[in-house]
Amino acid sequence: MSDFMKVSSNPHIRSKMSTQIIMLCVVIALLPTTVFGIYNFGLNALILVIVTVLSCVLFEYLFDLLVHKNITIKDGSAVVTGLLLALNLPPNAPWWIGVIGGFFAIVVVKMLFGGLGQNFMNPALGGRCFLLLAFTSIMTDFATDAYSGATPLAALKAGEHVNVFKMVTGFTSGTIGETSMIAIVLGAIFLMLMGIIDLRIPGTYILTFVVFIVLFGGRGFDFDFIAAHLAGGGLMLGAFFMATDYVTRPITIKGQYVFGILLGVLTGIFRIFGASAEGVSYAIILGNLLTPLIEKYTMPHAFGRKGGMQR
Repeated sequence: MSDFMKVSSNPHIRSKMSTQIIMLCVVIALLPTTVFGIYNFGLNALILVIVTVLSCVLFEYLFDLLVHKNITIKDGSAVVTGLLLALNLPPNAPWWIGVIGGFFAIVVVKMLFGGLGQNFMNPALGGRCFLLLAFTSIMTDFATDAYSGATPLAALKAGEHVNVFKMVTGFTSGTIGETSMIAIVLGAIFLMLMGIIDLRIPGTYILTFVVFIVLFGGRGFDFDFIAAHLAGGGLMLGAFFMATDYVTRPITIKGQYVFGILLGVLTGIFRIFGASAEGVSYAIILGNLLTPLIEKYTMPHAFGRKGGMQR
């Protein structure tokens, strides 16, 4: 059968790029922050990245075999999920954390709902939030040989001084892939140049978040305070690599702006008024759950129709 006659589930993209090429571009874009995270945190970070990626690929392959479906690992989405999940893990976490997280992300969040294009939330973030709930002590322990104590955002929330320069460059504690703002932005620029993502969601997300913390952060327009919040807690990684996920973001242009505003507000609420200093993962997941509602009210009307009634 001709490729033009095949019927498949979303995401459908009007582009000459195949799903495999898009996923390859995302992996390439994540390489700077992955390499830096391994350099910054050492051997255990490398082991976690390898184990988590392999686990995600293996679980998807085994699931396809079990339910007698076509093998889908060739599209590369399992690799991207595994890499994003690994970058959201503490660098000294045991290797089996990556296996359990990979199982939940791939089997529970992705494959049980129909595979790529049918998952209702970002699989990597779903896996991370499951691990946060199930293994809280492990997932909130960021102490390593090089860094001890709380993350910079936790210190900031406690009223302590943080080194913004180290947060921007990445030489600080945190998850494997969230620390270097420079490495993340380099990867994001590559994706934008390739036409994989644009600034609608991440730009709106970041701008809304900045406005929120200026209004409600209690520090006014304090540049160091704002910069620390932008550089820490995985905000940049979430904004450019997970909030822009084709499957779980709104498909309408207006909806993408609404989505970005929602994420900025939710992240601000979690960070300023919540008990945790983070909040990006939960904000994006809640945004994913509200995506169908956002699309419902931002979908343009077909020509000749108004309010769902034919004229």
